[in-house]
Amino acid sequence: MKDIYLDNSATTKVCPQAAEAVRRLLCETYANPSSLHAMGAAAERELSHARQTVAKVLGCNQREVFFTSGGTEANNLALFGAAAARKRLGNRIVTTRIEHPSVYEPALQLEKQGFEVVFLEPDETGNIPVQAVFEAITPDTVLVSMMLVNNETGVRLPVETAAKAIKRAGAPALLHCDAVQAFGKLPCKPASLGADLMTLSAHKIHGPKGTGALYIRRGVRIEPRTFGGSQEQGLRPGTEASALIAGFGAAVEALGTGSAFLEHTAQLKDRLYEKLRSIPGISFNSPADAVPYIVNLSVEGIRSETMLHHLAARGISVSSGSACSKGKHSRVLAAQRLADDRVDGALRISFSRENDTLDVDAFVEGVLDGMARLARRS
Repeated sequence: MKDIYLDNSATTKVCPQAAEAVRRLLCETYANPSSLHAMGAAAERELSHARQTVAKVLGCNQREVFFTSGGTEANNLALFGAAAARKRLGNRIVTTRIEHPSVYEPALQLEKQGFEVVFLEPDETGNIPVQAVFEAITPDTVLVSMMLVNNETGVRLPVETAAKAIKRAGAPALLHCDAVQAFGKLPCKPASLGADLMTLSAHKIHGPKGTGALYIRRGVRIEPRTFGGSQEQGLRPGTEASALIAGFGAAVEALGTGSAFLEHTAQLKDRLYEKLRSIPGISFNSPADAVPYIVNLSVEGIRSETMLHHLAARGISVSSGSACSKGKHSRVLAAQRLADDRVDGALRISFSRENDTLDVDAFVEGVLDGMARLARRS
């Protein structure tokens, strides 16, 4: 039985180029990149190459790219670091109710520390209303954090609008964008978006787990969260995970064009919709204008966990939402004001460049078989 992996928003299979880069840095160019001898210099060159590779995709200077242990650390560094650096300029932080937990929970912590935190609510389609963004950002706003693509529904958030709203309000706010689900798939130029800070992660683009990056626009200052070394310009001290970072760079180099990826996943999404749209008991929770590589749907009367186990027995891997939520009730779908039974029955299907139409067909067959076999909730 072929394993069918449709949970690429949780993580992706490491590509051969990234795996080889990790092996090379672990077994050959393994010296500490801060060491002054020849082997250390070779490791530093690998680190610099990866940084240049990421910077090229972002359209920025390599000194604006800071490597971290992943998206969660980068998001925490952005929110706490920016809030600490700007707290004398104002007290208001604006974010959304549908952010990833690594933004949402730090925002709650900042609220406990005395900041006024505004959580923008999505409409029933999952989109953040543009007018609400303009109304929320006031002259005393010091930080706005808004993801580019939602990890559960694929909704594209109005980051560019947030940048315009900051300018219109005359606010001293920094704009942070969690681009983890967009980088390598959609255009992610911080300058075009108006972002001062941007979070990236390697393992969503066929790179290794355990590494990511935070873009910080030149001239922007945020406070460090850890201390004890000069690595990453003193902002993120500690010996760099050079093997993982090299794998990150190699994965970026192997990406191919974003347009080809979007075209490929759009074909898969269209096939999925075509086969399931007319089936009674199935509802799509992702809006029509969501990105093509993330689809959220609900199966009426069957809990997500029950259907997930049924599909897993057929070798099909999907999820019920954010992997970081460990199967908890979806805050994102609840914020859309969907009925509880629809939230309880939600499945997230997320495609990569390695999926094909046969994977979609197998998933559809598995869902239909589950609907026929599994007990309905009373």
